[in-house]
Amino acid sequence: MSEYNILVINPGSTSDEVSFFRGEKLVFHKIVRYSPEDLKAYEFKKVTSQYKFRKGLVLDALKEHKVELSELHAVIGRGGVLRPIEGGVYAVSDNMLKDLKEGVMGDHPSNLGGILAHNIAGMCGAAAFIADPVTVDEMEPLARYSGMPENPRISIFHALNQKRVARHAARQLGKPYADCRLIVMHGGGGVSVGAHAGGRVVDVNNGLEGDGPFTPQRSGGVPASGLIKMCFSGKYTLADMKLKLKGRGGLVAYTGTSDCLALEKYILTGEVKPNSGLDPAKISREKAKEAVLAMAYQISKEIAAMASVLEGKVDAIVLTGGLAYDQIVIPEIKRRVGWIAPVLSYPGGDEMSALRAAAQTGLKRPAAVKVY
Repeated sequence: MSEYNILVINPGSTSDEVSFFRGEKLVFHKIVRYSPEDLKAYEFKKVTSQYKFRKGLVLDALKEHKVELSELHAVIGRGGVLRPIEGGVYAVSDNMLKDLKEGVMGDHPSNLGGILAHNIAGMCGAAAFIADPVTVDEMEPLARYSGMPENPRISIFHALNQKRVARHAARQLGKPYADCRLIVMHGGGGVSVGAHAGGRVVDVNNGLEGDGPFTPQRSGGVPASGLIKMCFSGKYTLADMKLKLKGRGGLVAYTGTSDCLALEKYILTGEVKPNSGLDPAKISREKAKEAVLAMAYQISKEIAAMASVLEGKVDAIVLTGGLAYDQIVIPEIKRRVGWIAPVLSYPGGDEMSALRAAAQTGLKRPAAVKVY
C-alpha cells in the first residue's frame, strides 16, 4: 500500500494535539490548550488519571471530522518517559505499557501517548507505535557527571521535535545533519536545550526533573541548600515539593498562570484572559513582564552553556516549540545569544508530521520497528 491512514496523538503538559493523515495529506489538526485550572483536579494524581479525559478528546476529534475508526491503519503517540533507548520507531508492547503506566522514569503527560495509541488502535485492529521518546540517550560520558556519583545527570528531553527541527536547520544550512553543530531549544510547558554534534545530542538539560532554566510550569535548577531546607521544614509534603518542581513552579508560581499567550496579551495590552489564573490585583503588568524576561534570561544562559559544550563552534541556534511564537521571550533570547551563531526559528516544531512519518516507516518497513 502506498498510502496509509495514520492517527497521531501528542499529549503535552499544557496542550493536546491530534492529527489525522491520509497518506501525506493532513485531514485535520486539532489543538486543545489547558490552563492550570483545567488540570487542577489532576495535579496531585498520576498522569494516568487523565486517561479518560484525554481519550475523549481524541475520539471527539475523529467524530467531529467524520473519520471512522475502521479507516485507521496505525495510531502513533508521542513517546513517553521510558527507560533510556536509542532513537527510532517502536511498536507499543506490554513491557512499554507497564513502564508508561508505572512512570518508571518519571510521571509526564507524554506517557499517555503510547497508552492512548495502544487502546485506540486496539479498537480497530490498527498498529500502535511511538517514536523518538523523551528518553532518547546520546549523551557523552562527561555530560553525565553531576557532582554526586549517586545522582548522575540523565537524558530526558523533547527528542522528537529537537531531532526534527535540527534536520530542518541542517537542510537550511545546506549540510547533512551529521555534519552540523547546533544548539536546539524546545520551549513548551518544559524547556530543553540540547547540543547536537555528529548527528547526536551529546548534552541536554533534563527539564522534566528540575534541571536547566525555569519554564512556564517548572522551577528548573534552584538553589540546592534552600531546596533542602524546604524539604525538611515540615511545611510541605513530598507531593507539594514535586508539584513545586513540575506543575506549579516557574512562571505559574510567579504570575498565577503558565499560559504564555495570556501573559503576552496582559503585558502588551493589559487585557486579562478569562480563566487564565492571572489576577491584576496580585501581579502588575510590569512584574509579569519581569518574570517573563527572567525566564528568557535563564534560557539564554543555558544556550550559552551549550555553546561551550560545542567549543564555540556553532553553526546555528534553533528555537522551536510553543515558546517560539512568543513576542517577548524570543526577541529577548535572540538579543542575548545572537552573537554566538545565527538564530533560526521553527515555531511549534513539526512533531505531528514527524510522528506520521515514523508510523509510515513502521508500516512500510516492519524490520525497522524496534522492540522496547
